[in-house]
Amino acid sequence: MAVMIRVTASLLFLSSACLLAKEHLNVMFITLDDMNRDSMGVYGSKVPGTTPNMDRLAKEGLRFEHGHVTIAICQPTRAVWMTGRYPHNSGALGFTKIKPDVPTLPETLRKKGFLTGILGKTEHVVPSRNDAFGYRRDRSEMMNGRSEKLYGEFAAEFFGQVKSAKKPFFLMVNAHDPHRPFDNRKPAKERNFEPKAKQEAPATNGKKKRRARGDYPAPSRIYQPDEIVIPGFLPDLPPIREEIAQYYSSVRRADDVVGRVLMELEKAGFADNTLVMLKSDHGIPVPFAKTNVWRHSTLTPWLVRWPGVVKPGTHETEHLVAGVDFAPTILDALGLPPMKGMDGRSFLPVLKGKKQKGREYVYTHINTIASGRSYTMRSLQGKRYGFIWNGWSNGETTFRNESMSGLTWKAMAKAAESDPKLAARTKHYLYRSPFEFYDYEKDPDALNNLMSAKSQQERIAQYRGKLRELMQKTKDHETQNYLQAIKKHSK
Repeated sequence: MAVMIRVTASLLFLSSACLLAKEHLNVMFITLDDMNRDSMGVYGSKVPGTTPNMDRLAKEGLRFEHGHVTIAICQPTRAVWMTGRYPHNSGALGFTKIKPDVPTLPETLRKKGFLTGILGKTEHVVPSRNDAFGYRRDRSEMMNGRSEKLYGEFAAEFFGQVKSAKKPFFLMVNAHDPHRPFDNRKPAKERNFEPKAKQEAPATNGKKKRRARGDYPAPSRIYQPDEIVIPGFLPDLPPIREEIAQYYSSVRRADDVVGRVLMELEKAGFADNTLVMLKSDHGIPVPFAKTNVWRHSTLTPWLVRWPGVVKPGTHETEHLVAGVDFAPTILDALGLPPMKGMDGRSFLPVLKGKKQKGREYVYTHINTIASGRSYTMRSLQGKRYGFIWNGWSNGETTFRNESMSGLTWKAMAKAAESDPKLAARTKHYLYRSPFEFYDYEKDPDALNNLMSAKSQQERIAQYRGKLRELMQKTKDHETQNYLQAIKKHSK
């Protein structure tokens, strides 16, 4: 009799949760860390079987062909997502705080009665607002954000709290893959999981040494160097092939996390009334991608599943959307008023299959990078063409970022000593030129700067003027410097 009562109570509890799911729209936002768009199967990955779970999600909803981030650096791009503002209007130009008077999405939703939760990247998503997320699990609790099992357990724990509270939710799931350190490609049975990440070894000669970090869990598939395809903006050299193999193994582990949290969403009974969005924060952390404004820096996967609203299997190819549009769209979908001062605008009409004017371009940025150095960059991206202003390029200043710390840059620099073509390529990365213009349809890897092409001068003038217009409209603090650079270049 007691068993029957417990079973009946459990069924009633699950029934209540299902009713809750039908009454409220929930949001789950999944992010990947440093993942290139073409690493995903549905976006044309040439490496087999990279992202089966993400591919499945895409088939169940919509994928944007032209979905950009606003700034290709992890913390600043998340500040854009959470505020709907460009960096110069939120205060988060780099690894800095959002201004105190700027509202954020999770805080706004929490005030509206939503349960808010975050898994991973807690130090990069509104870090100065301790109460933005009611439920928090840091990467240190999930094997540095690499454990599919622990992401699943904590997602299930959060959904349990949702059922108890009978409130709608906003859950942000941030995988730490495929960010460095990439997967070491060891077989699972050879991995050592002792928690050594922050322990220190005994002192030697008065100095403390850090112990080696313990291994991360193995992905469901480990890639070998002969299986992968090198991005077209990099040379095919053995050390690069090794690093990209490590990267693809990390991509697969990120996909494992995605599959697990989606499974937990389904098990909890919330899949039918949860708007799921998936996005990468920017491109791969190698030279010519992350921390830049080329197209492959900011053009990332953007998937949307919304049962009953978004038509499954939709490939949206007409409209350009950007990270600055994320918060406005979520609030609009939930039927809530916009936050004060947002620069972005909702693309809800696009999700519903309608056309929306004014989505021919996106406006992208780089300001201050993780090292604290400033490298002003602005870009105007269209479907086919892209215009770039490198405000820091003066022929003397050299570029340096985290993406140069791995095997790839070292291999490029060494090979450039005997390869004039590669030497010119590495020189361009280090010094740039004040302006760049690319035809991404013919040159998807941005290898041929068309600024001097006579056939492109009218189009360049159009893009240059539109960028000026956007900078002035949004009160970009670099507007005057941009105007001076144009004047100098036109002499």
